Amino acid sequence: MQSNLRVKLIAHTPEPEKIVSAAAKLCYSKVGTDDIMENLNHENTEKFLNMLMELGHESPIEHVSFSFAVEGVSRTLTHQLVRHRIASYSQQSQRYVKLEQFQYIIPHSIEELPKARELFIKSMEESQNTYNKLVEILMQEHMEKLIQEGKTEIVAKRTAEKKAIEDARYVFPNACETKIMFTMNARSLLNFFRHRCCMRAQWEIKEMADEMLKQVTKVAPTLFKNAGPSCIASLCPEGSMTCGKILEVRAKYKEIK
Repeated sequence: MQSNLRVKLIAHTPEPEKIVSAAAKLCYSKVGTDDIMENLNHENTEKFLNMLMELGHESPIEHVSFSFAVEGVSRTLTHQLVRHRIASYSQQSQRYVKLEQFQYIIPHSIEELPKARELFIKSMEESQNTYNKLVEILMQEHMEKLIQEGKTEIVAKRTAEKKAIEDARYVFPNACETKIMFTMNARSLLNFFRHRCCMRAQWEIKEMADEMLKQVTKVAPTLFKNAGPSCIASLCPEGSMTCGKILEVRAKYKEIK
């Protein structure tokens, strides 16, 4: 079964731009904690945020965070995602969740070629069949041992299934669909966007990053106005590996925002 990308910004720090501005206000003025939130109207908030971005002073933006729920993505994507270490992750477990019929992600290049698509789907079906057979064999083996050890049939069955799917999951491919929830502070998000919105990023995580950027921009437009690949605000850092489409990329992200 195929699956489609779904990204949802499910929570964020209330009034994120105001919070960041308050942190900046504390850094650059004599104001005390009692007055830190006073007079932070839209104009002053935007002023503080623009000053931070121009100075490259990003520590105040760590005070706000954004939580996303994502499904319809592959294990290939999440293996890349968790490399962004300053974040919190909760992912659907293949150890505890029995996949009666796993969903999978088909890369665009394979989807467009009938022969490749047919071969790919066949491989997915074989993985599911092998998983089912392994679960059955392992469950029977574990059940017999547990009952011999004196466990009741109900307890033995529950324990045996867990032990069976724990090892049977090894046959699942990177294409296997997963669900994940993660939280990043705004500074980590900016870094994430610089790397994963780049044209050289892997296509699947790039699609997710673009959708994430669209959603956070609606919540904090000033904070994320320069967010995106590195070439949005400066020269491309990729050197000879550049995509060579800097004008096209800048136009795209201007439209997104």
